[in-house]
Formats: sequence, structure tokens, C-alpha cells
Amino acid sequence: MSSEALPQAAPHPVLAEIAAEIGEAHVLVDEQARRFHSSDIYAVGELPLAVVRPADTDGVAAIARFAARHGLSLVPRGGGVSYTDGYLPTESASLLVDAARLERILEINEEDMYVTVQAGVTWAQLNDALRPLGLRTPFFGPFSGARATVGGSVSQHSVSWGTGIFGASADSVLSVEVVLSGGEVLRTGSWGTDTSTPFFRHFGPDLTGLFAGDAGALGIKTAITLRLLARPPEFIGLSFRFPDFDAMFAGMHAVAKLGINTVNFGLDPRLQQGALGRMATRDALAAARSVFATARNPLDGIVQVVRMGLAGRRFVSADEYALHYVVEGVDRAAAKAAAAAVRRAVAPYGAEMANTVPNVMYANPYPPFTNIVGPRGERWAPIHGLLPFSRVTPFRRALEALLAGHDDAMREHGIEIGNMFMSVSTNGFIYEPVFYWPDAHNDAVRGIVPEGYLDQVGEHPASPEGRALVHAIKLEIIDLLHRHGAVHFQVGKLYPYLVDRNPAAERLVRDIKKALDPDRKMNPGALGL
Repeated sequence: MSSEALPQAAPHPVLAEIAAEIGEAHVLVDEQARRFHSSDIYAVGELPLAVVRPADTDGVAAIARFAARHGLSLVPRGGGVSYTDGYLPTESASLLVDAARLERILEINEEDMYVTVQAGVTWAQLNDALRPLGLRTPFFGPFSGARATVGGSVSQHSVSWGTGIFGASADSVLSVEVVLSGGEVLRTGSWGTDTSTPFFRHFGPDLTGLFAGDAGALGIKTAITLRLLARPPEFIGLSFRFPDFDAMFAGMHAVAKLGINTVNFGLDPRLQQGALGRMATRDALAAARSVFATARNPLDGIVQVVRMGLAGRRFVSADEYALHYVVEGVDRAAAKAAAAAVRRAVAPYGAEMANTVPNVMYANPYPPFTNIVGPRGERWAPIHGLLPFSRVTPFRRALEALLAGHDDAMREHGIEIGNMFMSVSTNGFIYEPVFYWPDAHNDAVRGIVPEGYLDQVGEHPASPEGRALVHAIKLEIIDLLHRHGAVHFQVGKLYPYLVDRNPAAERLVRDIKKALDPDRKMNPGALGL
């Protein structure tokens, strides 16, 4: 195939070579495609030479060999819904490897209780395939699972569904298949043995863990094996309200110790009254259908829908904090026992309220992508830190002091901050400030939100000054989190992974990077490498 066979916008003549390997239609060189794929929800990276879309491990390996021959960097991209620069190219001489065609579920092994998927399979797709079999993965995706991929979550770490019991995404992973720089294919865990299958993670040193949370700095994941469990047949949603953060935090701490909640999330008044709090009740008819569809029986469905209608949205005041849980059980008695334990733990600190939000979200765990835009069309940008419980209160006090120093400037530029909270298993607390400000959206947001949604909520003119202030405050908060001992999911190229790292640990990470990617062409900048 000659280079003339590619569109005239092709920025590099040698791309015809890789087009011959994976198909010309899967080498995207037009500027619009390159701009969209090199933008995340918050920022914009360098324009790559092309976006390449392999369909299997052999295709990824061919791309890696091609890149090595021509001195090009490789940047893996999953569902494109992150916001920490993880898949943003830092060099123009890059190929962005998009996982859109790595979308097959390779094996569901009901006897050995594992599932192997290609890296581009979404959590919603996986959940839909497992539901008829009465199965599920322990961690079963972030709230963004309609677009977020299994590979992206494993590369960046993610939390939400299953996190209260099973931790983060990596805690459900058994084995991974990874294409290294230069095209060699590596498999981890029991999958790394010719005579075995990917049924178990631990066989000597935990090589699977090396590639969990690596942000694609060590290789491109092409397939992931996850543990399976029987899908719990019963669930109960629980919601509580609190007069202030301290009361809500005490309740969350008490419940976390129990290790029995499938999902939990707390919202401050700004988010509870805003987009997240209204997410479940925006479309009353659709919400009622979802809840009815997941009820134990028609009578139970009718009871839940009637309760939703009676509660409406008048269940938490404008200055209260809200906390939502889902607990599950092997039968109704077990679910009720778990719910009773949660109620006892929360009772000293808050009051129970209508459980509309968790019921609707459990029925529709991966909602449409509207919450990445503010309710009045604002830009949206979250950051987060995972703290030990003992350091949450000192951090919060320091954060309030930091933000007080920016109060006038934030008001001038219309910048508001809400906060979301989540406990991870029994021993971690996520503190997630969320910025909203009037500003124009970028290509990623416009391409991800449902068609016509921006027309409904409106869009603001560009505000470079407001955007610069948001970015400056973000960096200050990240530094504050670091000083309070926080760690991060979605490290990407934003969070300080190597800062203050134990020297021996930093040396080991750099040596591993050098061994696997000697020319430093695998997602340069990820993890600070």
C-alpha cells in the first residue's frame, strides 16, 4: 500500500506501513480524530501522528514493533473518560493506541470462576454479559462504566461498585496480558505458565500488580482476567442525612469497619443539590422503570416505586450532607441483617431518609454521561486523594483554609467547589473536591456527552483566566493532599507518584521501566517517568 492511499492529511508518510498491518480504516490521521482522542475531560495533549485501532494482541504487537523501528512513542487510551492526563500524548511523534476495537469477551469460565476480556470491553458490556449467568466480578466498575473500559480501570485504578467490600479495580484482577515496548507479549500470574490458565494471581512475585495502576508506562494491556462470584440476589439501598461533615465522616468511618457495603458515596450540600444528587431522579419514569425491573417481585417493585414517588426530591435540606449505601445478601434475611448493621453504625451521627438515589443507581449503575457537565453548562473537573481515616479531619481543616484564601478570586470567576466522599474497603477514605466554573468545553466533553445535551443546559464562552485559576488551585490541593499523606488513583501524569518516594522504591520503579521500556517510548511522562 502506498502512502498516497492514506488521506492527504496524513502527517507522516511511513504510516502506510502500519496501515498495511491493521487496515487503513483503523489508522486515523484527520485532525478532528486526533484532537478528540488526545483530549481528556479536563486537558488537551499534543496531537499524535495518528490514532491506531488494533483489534487483537497481534495488532498491538505489530504497532509496537512499528513504533520501535521508527522511534515513535506509544500512548494507550481506553474509554477516554479520565481527567489526569493519563492518555494525553506529550510528544507529537506518537501513536495513540485506542482500545475501541479490543472489545471482545474472550472467555467466561463458570467452572473455574474467572472471566477474560480484551482491554477495551466496558464495564457495562461485561456486566450485561455476566448478569444472565448469575455472575459478577467483585469490583464491577466505576460509575462511568458505560464508557470506562476494564483495561483503562486496571491501568489507572478505579473505584465505586463493589469498593466498600472488595476495594479498588486491581483487587479483582487475576492476570493480565501486556504488549511491551518492541512488541513482546507478557502474561502474568498463572497465565504466565504454558501449562496453566489465568485462574490465579499469585505464583511467586506478584507480576500482575506491576501493571495495575501503571498508567500504561510499562506496556499496553490487551487482555485482563478477573475473578467471578455469584451475583447476590438481594439488595437494599440506604440513605442518611447529616448536619455537617464531621457527623457524616463519623458515620462513614463506623460503617467502613464493617466491610459489608457494596457501594457508598457521600455528597456535600453543593453536590447533593446539584448534578450528582439529581442524577437518579432526573427522569422519573425511567427511574421508576429501572427500580421496578430490579425488584425481587412485582409487589416489591410497586412498593419501591410508590415510596420514590412519595419521597420525591424533598428528602434532604439545602445545608445537609447526604450519604448513600447499597448492601447485598445471598437472601433477603442476609440483606436485611447487613442493612440493620449499617443503620446501627450510622444512628449516633445521622438520620435515615428516603433511599431513592441508591435504589435508582443500583438499578442503572452506569448512567449517561451528563454529570461531566455542570447543571448550568459549566465545566467540571474533579481531583481526589485517598487518606487514612486518621488524617481526614486535619486535611479538611487545611483545605478550608486554603480555599478561604482564594474566595474572592473564585467568586469573581464563578468557580464553585463541591465534594464527594467514599470509603474504600475498611481502611481508606476518598476525599474528592469537584470544580465547576463557566467556561467552554473541550473536544472530549463535546464528543462524550449525549447528543443535544449541551444544547439543553447551555455552554459558556471560553474563560482562560477562570481555567488558569482552577488549575492553580488544583495543584495547591494536590500538594496539600501529598503533605497529608494521601495516595491517588488515576495517577496518570498529574499526581506526584515519585515525589518523596523511598529511594530504594524509586530506584526499583525506574529500573523496571528501563528493563521493560529502555528507550522510554511507552507513554512518556506517565507516573512521572
